Amino acid sequence: MSDGYWQLEGNAAELYQRYMVPAITMKWAEDLVTRARLCAGEAVLDLACGTGVVARLAANRVAPGPVTGLDLNAGMLAVARSVPGGETISWMEGSALDLPFGNESFDVVLCQLGLQFFPDQPKALREMRRVTRPAGRIATSVYGPIEHTPGAHVFVRALDTVLGPDASRIKRGEHSFADPGEFEALLREAGFVSIEVQTVAQTLVFPSVLDYVRFQLLASPMTVLLGDRREAERQAAIASVASETARLATPEMQDGGRFTFPQEGYVAVARAP
Repeated sequence: MSDGYWQLEGNAAELYQRYMVPAITMKWAEDLVTRARLCAGEAVLDLACGTGVVARLAANRVAPGPVTGLDLNAGMLAVARSVPGGETISWMEGSALDLPFGNESFDVVLCQLGLQFFPDQPKALREMRRVTRPAGRIATSVYGPIEHTPGAHVFVRALDTVLGPDASRIKRGEHSFADPGEFEALLREAGFVSIEVQTVAQTLVFPSVLDYVRFQLLASPMTVLLGDRREAERQAAIASVASETARLATPEMQDGGRFTFPQEGYVAVARAP
Protein backbone atom coordinates (compact mmCIF):
# COMPACT_ATOMS: atom_id res chain seq x y z
CA MET A 1 0.00 0.00 0.00
CA SER A 2 2.20 2.88 1.17
CA ASP A 3 5.90 3.24 1.84
CA GLY A 4 7.29 2.59 5.31
CA TYR A 5 5.30 0.66 7.86
CA TRP A 6 2.72 -0.89 5.55
CA GLN A 7 5.01 -3.77 4.69
CA LEU A 8 3.74 -7.09 6.01
CA GLU A 9 6.48 -9.65 6.34
CA GLY A 10 6.52 -13.38 6.96
CA ASN A 11 3.03 -14.84 7.21
CA ALA A 12 1.38 -11.56 8.26
CA ALA A 13 -0.31 -11.13 4.87
CA GLU A 14 -1.84 -14.61 5.14
CA LEU A 15 -3.04 -13.83 8.66
CA TYR A 16 -4.48 -10.55 7.39
CA GLN A 17 -6.50 -12.38 4.73
CA ARG A 18 -7.64 -15.06 7.17
CA TYR A 19 -8.70 -12.83 10.06
CA MET A 20 -8.81 -9.11 9.21
CA VAL A 21 -10.60 -9.41 5.88
CA PRO A 22 -13.72 -11.20 7.19
CA ALA A 23 -13.78 -9.19 10.42
CA ILE A 24 -13.19 -5.71 8.97
CA THR A 25 -12.34 -5.11 5.34
CA MET A 26 -15.03 -7.27 3.73
CA LYS A 27 -17.68 -5.06 5.35
CA TRP A 28 -16.11 -1.92 3.90
CA ALA A 29 -15.45 -3.58 0.54
CA GLU A 30 -19.07 -4.57 0.00
CA ASP A 31 -20.18 -1.04 0.88
CA LEU A 32 -17.60 0.62 -1.40
CA VAL A 33 -18.31 -1.57 -4.42
CA THR A 34 -22.06 -1.02 -4.03
CA ARG A 35 -21.62 2.76 -3.90
CA ALA A 36 -19.39 2.66 -7.00
CA ARG A 37 -22.32 1.30 -9.05
CA LEU A 38 -20.13 -0.79 -11.28
CA CYS A 39 -21.43 -1.89 -14.68
CA ALA A 40 -20.57 -4.86 -16.87
CA GLY A 41 -17.71 -4.12 -19.23
CA GLU A 42 -16.12 -1.31 -17.22
CA ALA A 43 -12.35 -1.22 -16.72
CA VAL A 44 -11.56 -1.02 -13.00
CA LEU A 45 -8.43 -0.30 -10.98
CA ASP A 46 -8.30 -1.36 -7.32
CA LEU A 47 -5.56 0.81 -5.85
CA ALA A 48 -3.82 -0.36 -2.66
CA CYS A 49 -5.61 -3.64 -3.27
CA GLY A 50 -4.01 -5.57 -0.40
CA THR A 51 -5.08 -9.20 -0.63
CA GLY A 52 -7.71 -8.28 -3.21
CA VAL A 53 -11.10 -8.29 -1.50
CA VAL A 54 -12.33 -5.22 -3.42
CA ALA A 55 -10.90 -6.38 -6.74
CA ARG A 56 -12.62 -9.76 -6.51
CA LEU A 57 -15.99 -8.18 -5.71
CA ALA A 58 -15.51 -5.73 -8.58
CA ALA A 59 -14.58 -8.49 -11.02
CA ASN A 60 -17.88 -10.24 -10.34
CA ARG A 61 -19.79 -7.07 -11.26
CA VAL A 62 -17.92 -5.82 -14.33
CA ALA A 63 -17.19 -9.13 -16.10
CA PRO A 64 -16.09 -9.33 -18.84
CA GLY A 65 -14.56 -5.91 -18.09
CA PRO A 66 -10.90 -5.97 -16.98
CA VAL A 67 -9.92 -5.48 -13.33
CA THR A 68 -6.42 -4.58 -12.15
CA GLY A 69 -5.28 -4.78 -8.54
CA LEU A 70 -2.19 -2.71 -7.66
CA ASP A 71 -0.31 -2.65 -4.36
CA LEU A 72 3.17 -1.77 -3.16
CA ASN A 73 3.42 -4.86 -0.96
CA ALA A 74 4.62 -8.03 -2.65
CA GLY A 75 3.49 -10.22 0.24
CA MET A 76 -0.08 -8.98 0.03
CA LEU A 77 -0.10 -9.51 -3.75
CA ALA A 78 1.17 -13.07 -3.35
CA VAL A 79 -1.82 -13.84 -1.13
CA ALA A 80 -4.16 -12.01 -3.53
CA ARG A 81 -3.03 -14.27 -6.38
CA SER A 82 -3.65 -17.39 -4.27
CA VAL A 83 -7.21 -16.61 -3.15
CA PRO A 84 -9.95 -18.18 -5.32
CA GLY A 85 -11.96 -15.77 -7.40
CA GLY A 86 -9.12 -13.63 -8.64
CA GLU A 87 -7.98 -15.66 -11.62
CA THR A 88 -9.08 -13.05 -14.19
CA ILE A 89 -7.61 -10.09 -12.28
CA SER A 90 -4.28 -8.55 -13.26
CA TRP A 91 -2.20 -8.17 -10.08
CA MET A 92 0.58 -5.58 -10.23
CA GLU A 93 3.18 -4.23 -7.83
CA GLY A 94 3.51 -0.45 -7.90
CA SER A 95 3.19 2.87 -6.08
CA ALA A 96 0.06 4.99 -5.79
CA LEU A 97 2.28 8.03 -6.27
CA ASP A 98 3.44 6.95 -9.74
CA LEU A 99 0.81 4.74 -11.30
CA PRO A 100 2.20 2.57 -14.12
CA PHE A 101 -0.71 3.31 -16.45
CA GLY A 102 -1.40 5.74 -19.25
CA ASN A 103 -3.77 8.66 -19.00
CA GLU A 104 -7.49 7.83 -18.98
CA SER A 105 -6.96 4.06 -18.62
CA PHE A 106 -9.92 3.20 -16.34
CA ASP A 107 -13.63 3.82 -16.08
CA VAL A 108 -13.53 3.39 -12.30
CA VAL A 109 -10.75 3.68 -9.70
CA LEU A 110 -11.41 2.12 -6.29
CA CYS A 111 -9.26 2.72 -3.21
CA GLN A 112 -10.43 1.23 0.05
CA LEU A 113 -8.83 2.39 3.30
CA GLY A 114 -5.53 3.09 1.58
CA LEU A 115 -5.34 6.84 1.11
CA GLN A 116 -4.55 7.53 4.77
CA PHE A 117 -1.31 5.53 4.40
CA PHE A 118 0.02 7.35 1.33
CA PRO A 119 2.92 9.68 2.15
CA ASP A 120 1.66 12.26 -0.40
CA GLN A 121 -2.13 12.11 -0.50
CA PRO A 122 -2.66 15.02 -2.96
CA LYS A 123 -0.23 13.43 -5.44
CA ALA A 124 -1.94 10.04 -5.12
CA LEU A 125 -5.33 11.63 -5.84
CA ARG A 126 -3.92 13.49 -8.84
CA GLU A 127 -2.62 10.17 -10.13
CA MET A 128 -6.08 8.63 -9.66
CA ARG A 129 -7.55 11.56 -11.58
CA ARG A 130 -4.98 11.16 -14.37
CA VAL A 131 -5.81 7.50 -15.03
CA THR A 132 -9.59 8.00 -14.81
CA ARG A 133 -11.43 8.49 -18.10
CA PRO A 134 -13.55 11.62 -18.67
CA ALA A 135 -16.88 11.19 -16.84
CA GLY A 136 -15.37 8.16 -15.09
CA ARG A 137 -15.46 7.95 -11.33
CA ILE A 138 -13.59 7.00 -8.22
CA ALA A 139 -14.87 5.48 -4.99
CA THR A 140 -12.56 5.68 -2.03
CA SER A 141 -12.78 5.35 1.74
CA VAL A 142 -10.78 6.37 4.80
CA TYR A 143 -11.23 5.96 8.54
CA GLY A 144 -12.58 8.82 10.63
CA PRO A 145 -10.98 10.05 13.89
CA ILE A 146 -9.87 7.24 16.16
CA GLU A 147 -12.05 8.62 18.98
CA HIS A 148 -15.07 7.69 16.81
CA THR A 149 -14.00 4.02 16.77
CA PRO A 150 -14.14 3.05 20.47
CA GLY A 151 -12.37 -0.30 20.19
CA ALA A 152 -9.40 1.17 18.34
CA HIS A 153 -9.29 4.09 20.75
CA VAL A 154 -8.96 1.95 23.87
CA PHE A 155 -6.49 -0.27 22.04
CA VAL A 156 -4.10 2.59 21.23
CA ARG A 157 -4.30 3.85 24.79
CA ALA A 158 -3.39 0.35 25.99
CA LEU A 159 -0.51 0.16 23.50
CA ASP A 160 1.00 3.37 24.81
CA THR A 161 0.68 2.20 28.40
CA VAL A 162 2.19 -1.24 27.85
CA LEU A 163 4.69 -0.73 25.01
CA GLY A 164 5.62 2.93 25.38
CA PRO A 165 4.23 6.36 24.47
CA ASP A 166 5.04 6.07 20.74
CA ALA A 167 3.70 2.54 20.26
CA SER A 168 0.33 3.64 18.91
CA ARG A 169 1.73 5.90 16.17
CA ILE A 170 1.05 3.46 13.33
CA LYS A 171 -2.51 2.70 14.44
CA ARG A 172 -3.33 6.36 15.05
CA GLY A 173 -2.02 7.10 11.56
CA GLU A 174 -4.84 5.02 10.10
CA HIS A 175 -7.26 7.61 11.48
CA SER A 176 -5.61 10.78 10.19
CA PHE A 177 -8.73 12.39 8.63
CA ALA A 178 -10.44 14.76 11.05
CA ASP A 179 -13.75 15.21 9.23
CA PRO A 180 -15.52 14.63 5.88
CA GLY A 181 -14.78 18.20 4.77
CA GLU A 182 -11.05 17.55 4.80
CA PHE A 183 -11.57 14.48 2.60
CA GLU A 184 -13.82 16.37 0.17
CA ALA A 185 -11.34 19.26 -0.11
CA LEU A 186 -8.54 16.90 -1.14
CA LEU A 187 -10.71 15.34 -3.85
CA ARG A 188 -11.74 18.75 -5.16
CA GLU A 189 -8.16 20.00 -5.26
CA ALA A 190 -7.21 16.91 -7.28
CA GLY A 191 -9.74 17.91 -9.96
CA PHE A 192 -12.70 15.68 -9.18
CA VAL A 193 -16.29 16.95 -9.42
CA SER A 194 -19.73 15.80 -8.25
CA ILE A 195 -18.16 14.76 -4.97
CA GLU A 196 -20.29 13.01 -2.37
CA VAL A 197 -18.77 12.06 0.98
CA GLN A 198 -20.80 10.00 3.43
CA THR A 199 -20.02 9.18 7.06
CA VAL A 200 -20.49 5.43 7.45
CA ALA A 201 -20.24 3.15 10.48
CA GLN A 202 -19.67 -0.59 10.42
CA THR A 203 -20.22 -2.79 13.48
CA LEU A 204 -17.17 -4.93 14.18
CA VAL A 205 -17.37 -8.11 16.23
CA PHE A 206 -14.37 -10.10 17.45
CA PRO A 207 -14.49 -13.32 19.49
CA SER A 208 -12.71 -11.58 22.38
CA VAL A 209 -10.52 -8.61 23.27
CA LEU A 210 -7.51 -10.93 23.16
CA ASP A 211 -8.35 -12.00 19.60
CA TYR A 212 -8.70 -8.39 18.48
CA VAL A 213 -5.33 -7.45 19.98
CA ARG A 214 -3.67 -10.56 18.57
CA PHE A 215 -4.98 -9.82 15.07
CA GLN A 216 -3.80 -6.21 15.26
CA LEU A 217 -0.30 -7.07 16.44
CA LEU A 218 0.30 -10.13 14.23
CA ALA A 219 -1.65 -9.39 11.01
CA SER A 220 -1.23 -5.67 10.39
CA PRO A 221 1.59 -3.13 9.98
CA MET A 222 1.94 -3.18 13.76
CA THR A 223 3.86 -6.44 13.51
CA VAL A 224 6.97 -4.23 13.66
CA LEU A 225 6.22 -3.51 17.33
CA LEU A 226 6.95 -7.09 18.36
CA GLY A 227 9.08 -8.28 15.46
CA ASP A 228 12.36 -8.41 17.35
CA ARG A 229 11.00 -10.30 20.37
CA ARG A 230 11.11 -14.01 21.13
CA GLU A 231 7.83 -15.90 20.79
CA ALA A 232 7.23 -16.09 24.54
CA GLU A 233 7.88 -12.36 24.87
CA ARG A 234 5.50 -11.60 22.00
CA GLN A 235 2.72 -13.60 23.57
CA ALA A 236 3.29 -11.96 26.95
CA ALA A 237 3.14 -8.51 25.38
CA ILE A 238 -0.07 -9.38 23.52
CA ALA A 239 -1.65 -10.63 26.74
CA SER A 240 -0.63 -7.46 28.60
CA VAL A 241 -2.02 -5.17 25.89
CA ALA A 242 -5.23 -7.20 25.80
CA SER A 243 -5.62 -6.98 29.57
CA GLU A 244 -5.18 -3.19 29.50
CA THR A 245 -7.55 -2.86 26.50
CA ALA A 246 -10.21 -4.85 28.38
CA ARG A 247 -9.73 -2.67 31.44
CA LEU A 248 -10.32 0.48 29.40
CA ALA A 249 -13.23 -0.86 27.35
CA THR A 250 -16.82 -0.37 28.50
CA PRO A 251 -18.92 -3.35 29.60
CA GLU A 252 -21.13 -2.87 26.51
CA MET A 253 -18.12 -3.43 24.27
CA GLN A 254 -17.43 -6.77 25.98
CA ASP A 255 -20.97 -8.14 26.06
CA GLY A 256 -20.99 -11.94 26.21
CA GLY A 257 -17.20 -12.11 26.15
CA ARG A 258 -17.01 -10.75 22.61
CA PHE A 259 -15.39 -7.45 21.66
CA THR A 260 -17.76 -5.35 19.58
CA PHE A 261 -17.87 -1.68 18.62
CA PRO A 262 -18.72 0.70 15.74
CA GLN A 263 -15.99 1.70 13.30
CA GLU A 264 -16.45 5.05 11.56
CA GLY A 265 -15.23 5.90 8.09
CA TYR A 266 -15.79 8.39 5.29
CA VAL A 267 -16.73 7.01 1.87
CA ALA A 268 -16.47 9.25 -1.18
CA VAL A 269 -17.71 8.87 -4.74
CA ALA A 270 -16.61 11.48 -7.28
CA ARG A 271 -16.35 11.97 -11.03
CA ALA A 272 -13.62 13.05 -13.37
CA PRO A 273 -14.71 16.05 -15.49
